[in-house]
Amino acid sequence: MTAKLIDGKAIAAQLKAEISVTIQEKVASGHRQPGLAVILVGDDPASSIYVRNKRETCEQVGIQSFYHALPNDISEKKLTALINELNRDTDIDAILLQLPLPKHIHANKILEHIDPYKDVDGFHPYNFGRLAQRRPLLRPCTPYGIMLLLDHIQQKYKGSHAVIIGASNIVGRPMALELLIAGATVTVCHRFTHDLSYYVKQADILISAVGKPGLIKGEWVKNGSTVIDVGITRLANGTITGDVEFEAAKERAAWITPVPGGVGPMTVAVLLRNTLVAAGFYNHKN
Repeated sequence: MTAKLIDGKAIAAQLKAEISVTIQEKVASGHRQPGLAVILVGDDPASSIYVRNKRETCEQVGIQSFYHALPNDISEKKLTALINELNRDTDIDAILLQLPLPKHIHANKILEHIDPYKDVDGFHPYNFGRLAQRRPLLRPCTPYGIMLLLDHIQQKYKGSHAVIIGASNIVGRPMALELLIAGATVTVCHRFTHDLSYYVKQADILISAVGKPGLIKGEWVKNGSTVIDVGITRLANGTITGDVEFEAAKERAAWITPVPGGVGPMTVAVLLRNTLVAAGFYNHKN
């Protein structure tokens, strides 16, 4: 068996095309162009690249982006004041605060200041709570992007055992909630889990989101399973790799995401989708 690749680039491109058409139709009928405010604190190179890519993608589909580049030493008080201003701005439908933040700023405290109806990342406790209650509004981008990948390959959820490696608030925990809503039986593994291979070998759906190259050995992967690799690490030789031993895993899995080109493009596409939800162009069921 050789796994089929789940082409995140192609699926994301299709979603972005649909978003672009929706925006054109809504604007033509008299709606205001949706607006996304992007806040970058400091000059972290990776964050700067992410923000530039997100802003360029916004322009491609017709979302107006408002960029706020702030110094690394900005105070929590001033950052909070900006967020409050954006919360009140009727031209801003969604707010993206690029993480990580400098160490002197408490990220959770700042994220809670964002209006939950403008919380495009889905990180606010209100949105997390709605997801936990099976009433999602703005959904965390990477987990929902993964669900769209799984839906694309017509993944069976009910009766399937989904194993998630990593329990972060950004991926692991909301991913578990998404899969529970879909009807899967879910196991979450983390740094305190003993005998990781035991759980991986049971996974009909395996999702690894740790960022540790080679963490998941190919021989652990269950025959016929679906493997979603969220981890992404640049090695010393410049190559990019995921958490899963790809070459060995693809000989056992039925479906597998490449790294790069799998989950990453979907995260950005769902960010755009969430902006349209916040703008009222979509409801959460679209």
